Amino acid sequence: MERLKILVVDDEARMRKLVKDFLSKSGYDVIEAEDGSQALDLFFKQKDIALIILDVMMPKMDGWETCREIRQYSQVPIIMLTARSDEKDELQGFQLGVDEYISKPFSPKILVARVEVILRRTNQLGADDTLEAGGIVVNKAAHSVVIDGENVELSYKEFELLTYFMENKGIALSREKILNNVWNYDYFGDARTIDTHVKKLRSKMGGKGELIKTIWGMGYKFSPE
Repeated sequence: MERLKILVVDDEARMRKLVKDFLSKSGYDVIEAEDGSQALDLFFKQKDIALIILDVMMPKMDGWETCREIRQYSQVPIIMLTARSDEKDELQGFQLGVDEYISKPFSPKILVARVEVILRRTNQLGADDTLEAGGIVVNKAAHSVVIDGENVELSYKEFELLTYFMENKGIALSREKILNNVWNYDYFGDARTIDTHVKKLRSKMGGKGELIKTIWGMGYKFSPE
């Protein structure tokens, strides 16, 4: 199987080497960029990058600006690295379409594990791996969503949310349960992270967004009937 390509963007050479060493040992091809401007050049030149690990604080073009630029053209999974653990930063990242948010210092092994979770889900095999309900068709293998015959572009995390809702239709899901299943690890941040994603998902779903019901004081429920 062809090795998946990951773009690591950080102005610290030691950090890039650390991340590259661990990813390379896990079987990935790693490309490095030392700032956002260089990252954009590489991203648009390579065209087959499977995932981006992106530092927030960098010269020339910071991580936020780089992420914003990439999201205009691509939904490639993005993991943001930051030295700050400010909740506002985290929420801003998710609003920009970041798929994962990791604060420095971090365990390289945990970083690789999260990379593998994202890539495993975005590169699933099986052409018949589809979900249908309420005029919504989710193809997990192709990572596509069709609503009433129209293709809908979702970020990785929005896609995972919709998939999880459809796999659990009619079931009341707490925010904690959604975080643990969609984010795939115990999350100790603010539950507003979920609300932000659900709000964006509903908006992109148009009228079908009403099928995601809010259960006040608890969480959400997908009710297609």
